[in-house]
Amino acid sequence: MLLHKFVQIWKAKDLRKNIAFVLVMLVIFRLAAHIPIPGVNVSALKNFFASNQILGLLNMFSGGVMANFSIVMMGIAPYITSSIIFQLLGMIVPQLEEMQKEEAGQQKINMWTRWATVPLAVLQSYGMITLLRKSSFAILGDISGFDLFVIITTITAGTIFLMWIGELITEKKIGNGISLLIFAGIISSLPQAIQQMIVTFDSSQLFLLVGFALIALVTIVGVVIITEGQRNVPVQYAKQVRGNRVYGGTNTHLPLRVNMAGVIPIIFAISVVLFPPMVAQFFIHAKSAWMSGAAEWVIMVFQNQLVYGILYFLLVFAFTFFYTEVIFHPTQIAENLQKQGGFIPGIRPGRHTSEYLAHTTHKIIFVGALFLGLIAILPLVMRYFTGIQSLAIGGTSLLIVVAVVIETVKEIESQLTMREYEGN
Repeated sequence: MLLHKFVQIWKAKDLRKNIAFVLVMLVIFRLAAHIPIPGVNVSALKNFFASNQILGLLNMFSGGVMANFSIVMMGIAPYITSSIIFQLLGMIVPQLEEMQKEEAGQQKINMWTRWATVPLAVLQSYGMITLLRKSSFAILGDISGFDLFVIITTITAGTIFLMWIGELITEKKIGNGISLLIFAGIISSLPQAIQQMIVTFDSSQLFLLVGFALIALVTIVGVVIITEGQRNVPVQYAKQVRGNRVYGGTNTHLPLRVNMAGVIPIIFAISVVLFPPMVAQFFIHAKSAWMSGAAEWVIMVFQNQLVYGILYFLLVFAFTFFYTEVIFHPTQIAENLQKQGGFIPGIRPGRHTSEYLAHTTHKIIFVGALFLGLIAILPLVMRYFTGIQSLAIGGTSLLIVVAVVIETVKEIESQLTMREYEGN
């Protein structure tokens, strides 16, 4: 079956070219990730990230580009931040909410998101450079104002370059470009992790390694279950007589997925949970005693595994609901069903259908959000009992990797199915 799919992909010339294009873009991204900005002590930089749990997770999430101080060291984090801001505004500002329902409005919001990425990239890159300059690892030497301007400009250009690559990948309809870039960054660290595990292997840790393998398997199975799970709501279409022909009268279903948001809640949750300790890092050496003490307290709180785990769970849970509300509109679906002569058996068309869909979706998403949040913190629980440092990172990585793989495979299969229909 798998070989047959590969043969189908190879025979579909345009699909083969699209996949090759995506692979080339990912290779370019990884090449850019290994081009460091001059004047940086890379060895000291890696030691700094290794000594800080929060920054270490942020470096992992960016695919290791921060530890290299590469030209794309901020990754697509500013773009994600910009997307979060506009989606939050869409929930608050009625005009933006209306624009999100129209294709022209969505294009305009996407354009604003791109423009907002530029100042956010400047601010985040300046903040990271300031943090590195204040560290005790001698990462950056004395740099002039012009050198600082050049570094910030280069990093900002790198972020815009990755944003452009991500949108090019999305246009090929092989998968979400931003998710694939994150996926490529995480996968790139796998060979080094395996090599380190082999070099430092100790037979006394065999039980712990087996535990890590089991938690990875549970995470993979869990993500597959919530990604593939759906509830089919029955829909009937009334018969309509037009001239001498009868239309409609068919029975179908409306699929409501357990996790409509995909991997987005994980990305949002990581971005938000890393923000307070990142800001606190800037004030750790403040002249004001109370400000420095407050910064140390924030860092200490977020390095506490219990606090971090609770916040991570709540954010994943909340963002699953939030993003579902953004992309799923029961009222619009109810209106479309009514216009097409469709109805849910036992439910009156219009407002009652909208309320039924909203209520049903909330129940389904509650289960999906709860399951997704538990899977997210499960590696943290294992780390608490085993002490393996990489477990917390591995769980988040697997969540993203598995979800992105499933999404990409579905996109490719849908393109193959479409070509089969066109061939017939």
